[in-house]
Amino acid sequence: MTSLPDNTRTNKPINTEYSPKKFTQRYRFWLVLLAAAVILQLPFVSIPFKWLESYFHEISHGLSAIITGGSIVKIELFPNGAGLCTTRGGSRFIVSFMGYAGAALWGTLIYYLASAHQRIAQAFSFLLAVLIVVSLVFWVRDVLTFVIISSLLVLILAKFKFANLSSLQLSLQVTGALVLLNSIKSPLYLLDGRNLGDGATLSNLTGLPEVFWVFIWFVIGISGIMVLIKNQK
Repeated sequence: MTSLPDNTRTNKPINTEYSPKKFTQRYRFWLVLLAAAVILQLPFVSIPFKWLESYFHEISHGLSAIITGGSIVKIELFPNGAGLCTTRGGSRFIVSFMGYAGAALWGTLIYYLASAHQRIAQAFSFLLAVLIVVSLVFWVRDVLTFVIISSLLVLILAKFKFANLSSLQLSLQVTGALVLLNSIKSPLYLLDGRNLGDGATLSNLTGLPEVFWVFIWFVIGISGIMVLIKNQK
C-alpha cells in the first residue's frame, strides 16, 4: 500500500451549502416575516406595533397634506390602534389615499433601508426618532396621544441600545415587516358595511366603490412584499 506525498494530500472541503448561517441568510426575509406574523398574534406584545402602523398611517395623511399645500392641525392615536389626522387644505384625494398606501410604503422602506447597510439602519432609526419628536412637539394636542407616541419614541430609541449594529438592523427589519403586514390587514376592516373612513371618502370623491380602494391598498401592500423578496441578498 502506498500513500500520497505530503504535498499532494488534500482535505475534503466542508460543505456549507446547508449550514444554519447560510440558511438564515438565504431565507432571512421569510424568517423575519414569520416572526412579525407571530408577534402580531400576541395579545399585549403586538399593541405598540399596531400603534406604530397607525402612526405611519396618520403621518402619511399629514405629510401628504403638507406636500400638496396644506397643513397638519393635529394627530390623534387611540389605545385600540385607531387614529385620526386632522388636516387643513391640500389635495383631499391624495391625503385620503395616502393613509393606507403610506403605511405600506413606510413598512417597505424601513425593511429595505435596514437591509441595505448597518450604518444606514442606524441613521434611519435616528431620522424616525426625529420625525416622532417633531410630531410630539407640533401636532399632538391631547395627553393620551402624547403617551402613545412617546412610547413609540421609546421603542425606536431602544434600538440604539444594541451594541451590535447587526442586532439593530434585525430589529428594524422586524419593525418594517410588522408595519407592512399591519398595512395589508388594516384596510380590510373597512369592509364592514358602515361606509366610514378613507375608503368611503375616496368613493364619494371618485364614484368608485369602497371595495375598489381596499383592493388597491391591499395590492400596494403585497407589492411591497414582492419588492422585498426581489431585493433579497
